Amino acid sequence: MNANAPIGIFDSGIGGLTVVREVRRLLPNENIVYVGDTARVPYGSRDPVEILKFMHQILRFFAEQNVKMAVFACNTMTTYGFHEAKESYPYLLTAMNSGVDEAIKASHNKKIGVIATKGTVNNQMHSKAALQLDKLAKVYAKACPEFVPLIENGTIAGREIELLAKKYLMFFSEIDIDSLILGCTHYPLIDRVIQNVIGSQVKLVNPASATANDAIASLKKANQLNTNQHAGSLKMCFSANLDQARKMTNLVLSTNKAEFKLINLEDYC
Repeated sequence: MNANAPIGIFDSGIGGLTVVREVRRLLPNENIVYVGDTARVPYGSRDPVEILKFMHQILRFFAEQNVKMAVFACNTMTTYGFHEAKESYPYLLTAMNSGVDEAIKASHNKKIGVIATKGTVNNQMHSKAALQLDKLAKVYAKACPEFVPLIENGTIAGREIELLAKKYLMFFSEIDIDSLILGCTHYPLIDRVIQNVIGSQVKLVNPASATANDAIASLKKANQLNTNQHAGSLKMCFSANLDQARKMTNLVLSTNKAEFKLINLEDYC
């Protein structure tokens, strides 16, 4: 395995850019290949069999790109496919961190809120993780299926997203949570809206940072950190809506130096 090979990072759409942002912040000299499946987003309400199919298409694409690692920047694909993927590919794999450990440490009353996709909520991913870490912790999860389509279309502020946030976060009004996990990588893009609605007394937990740190630990263990001293490259691959993807990439990553490519993931069946 070549330590100067790129890191692959993937998601159903633009949400995984929040993980790319953290990886670049911590490892600025790493080359990154990103895949956002914007043609088929959102994944959260899809059948698990279909999600697994999409995951394997992306991971085969990464094999063609000769990546040294693939990072799951999607809770839904992590939930349904990570363990299967570990048995199938020759490069390192990093799961999307649940954020549960950070949320429990930030909580005084052990009441943890989670907002996520339907697939992640139905799988009880965060509840299972919390049970292993602290038997006194209680997780209250709310599916927010309408967030992702709005965010994908560039709606990250304004009345429409605020009203939607109020509708979803009302779920927590009588529970008294004091930490809230942003359980979909899209949600940090609207964290200001969420914080304003939920209140400053609730700590928002963005698992992107923990995911980036998990990737770093794995690369160090395998002696695969990039040895070059110059800034790493960014290759941004999307399956549809390339102009919108370019706009959101430049906004989230504060860069205009990325290479963009439209790809057909059905070629990797």
